[in-house]
Amino acid sequence: MNPTMNFTYKCSDCGQTYPIDPSLTVCPACSERQVSDQPLQGVLEVELDGRATRDFDPLDLLPVPREYFPPIPVGNTPLWEPLNLRRSLGFGQLYIKDDGLNPTYSLKDRASYLVSAFAAQHRIDEIILASTGNAGSSMAGVGAAAGQKITLFLPAAAPRAKLIQALQYGATVHRVDGPYDQAYDLSLEYSRRFGGMNRSTAYNPMTLEGKKTVALEIYQQLGCAPDYIFVSTGDGCILSGVYKGFRDLRQLELIDAIPRVISVQAEGSDALFRAYTSGKFQARPTQTVADSICVDVPRNGRHALKQIQTRGGRVITVSDDAIIAAQYQLSRTSGLFTEPAGAAAFAGFLSIRKELPATARIVVLATGNGLKDSAAAGQGIDLPDHTIQSLGDITKGP
Repeated sequence: MNPTMNFTYKCSDCGQTYPIDPSLTVCPACSERQVSDQPLQGVLEVELDGRATRDFDPLDLLPVPREYFPPIPVGNTPLWEPLNLRRSLGFGQLYIKDDGLNPTYSLKDRASYLVSAFAAQHRIDEIILASTGNAGSSMAGVGAAAGQKITLFLPAAAPRAKLIQALQYGATVHRVDGPYDQAYDLSLEYSRRFGGMNRSTAYNPMTLEGKKTVALEIYQQLGCAPDYIFVSTGDGCILSGVYKGFRDLRQLELIDAIPRVISVQAEGSDALFRAYTSGKFQARPTQTVADSICVDVPRNGRHALKQIQTRGGRVITVSDDAIIAAQYQLSRTSGLFTEPAGAAAFAGFLSIRKELPATARIVVLATGNGLKDSAAAGQGIDLPDHTIQSLGDITKGP
């Protein structure tokens, strides 16, 4: 943390400011209006006040001193320049931000990293959260590096690889016989009853603040802000984190304009898209191959939608078939194997690319590694159905 920076909480609904305190998660006034089966009211953002030079360290723009961060190398993920895709699609400035190369192979490490540091700063030993899989395995891995106890509520339908990963890191895992939304509610009930710090997305302000670092890195890697950035969206916390990073850069007078953010949802989990088109959030059962963005109630939905609406963003949907096809196309043309949620962002780009200027600077955010859910990836390829004993068993084609 830069000693010249000052940080406070600010309510994204009413604008009230508060001192940063681990006991404060959502705005006390606005949260009183909370309605069940609706996104969170009174989501808190971290506001910064100060100055920064173009060569800033992203940790200096976070509200926890660097000595509290655990010894695990989060961030600094590569920004790919996929030459084959650029040539075939006609976009000479297309980039892929590969956050699948974080320590636990997902962007969620950025949030876990800051939450872990915040807990350490305030001497809180247990961190609780609900997750569809990535946030849970992420918090478990980062918590292992920090020596913290992690208690995870995970839907029983979460991919086996993510369950195994969390258990390998030593987390206490409670498998929930229900969807992510039920796991979320149980995690809040647990932390209210037994204490600890709840990391669940949007409910803990540090989750959004940690995720903003992906935008800070993109700026540093490009030397400027992109024109467009495609972000797969479930709860809306990554989307808001991306906006927060670019908003901070604009506030610090390091960029002139905030990129146009394109939120991409799966057709089977499209609550934000439906609110974007109708103005209302209506919960309904969800199902999609992209488990990381599969939520009935997007907890950060109100906050995310407000930013989309006020900053010229857009929400689109893609089918599961398009997601699986995009995952395969990205893998075989660039060598980047991303999970279905990351592929959803690429599928979104493919679906509207004809509407975009060919000269535009475009970033697609790949949020997790494809090995997180190899079963889903298997839907896009033909597995060999026979074995061989010698080269004579091979029929070589043209």
